[in-house]
Amino acid sequence: MSKKQDSFYFDNFIACADLSCQAARLLKQVLEHFDPKQLSEKLDEMHAIEHAADEKKHEMLNVLVKAFITPIEREDIMALSQCVDEVTDKIEDVLIRMYCNNIQSIRPDALELAGVIERCCEALMGMLKEFADFKHSKKLHNHIVNINTMEEEADNLFISSMHELHTTCSDPTTIIGWREIYIYLEKCADACEHAADVVESVVMKNS
Repeated sequence: MSKKQDSFYFDNFIACADLSCQAARLLKQVLEHFDPKQLSEKLDEMHAIEHAADEKKHEMLNVLVKAFITPIEREDIMALSQCVDEVTDKIEDVLIRMYCNNIQSIRPDALELAGVIERCCEALMGMLKEFADFKHSKKLHNHIVNINTMEEEADNLFISSMHELHTTCSDPTTIIGWREIYIYLEKCADACEHAADVVESVVMKNS
């Protein structure tokens, strides 16, 4: 397989990660400057990013299904493509839940979680930029470790946020709505970690 054909897969991963970063930045902006009246419009913006990510994933699969030789195992290409797409999907899910639950104001810890997700996506992008040269890269491992560390940070924030919600809020509707949103926020970080796990597995199999 030519280098140009090889690079298609890695360039596609990077393009998908860039869309995840766009989604994460939009989510943080919505929470920082929250206006419930604009949530439907922001949801449309987010869906356009998610749709573009789906298009990139389908582009990858259309090439993969016809490929005879691939730079890494096709199962790993499919798994990583799905993981990166899942990041964008999960970020969109947060806004969908906010809209469905008719959220009127933002809790500070949710904004903190959104910041972690944004940093996670940036690290995901950095990891995938190094991935094409995974046999020689000296930075790839650090990106994987950083993503794992941030996922743990998100876990801790999730636990403290849920505790704060259940000990300071007395309105059942608010508790139910925000509990669901916190769960979806935490899933965004999980999705980044899953992508890092696939990359780490590929490195191990090819070492």
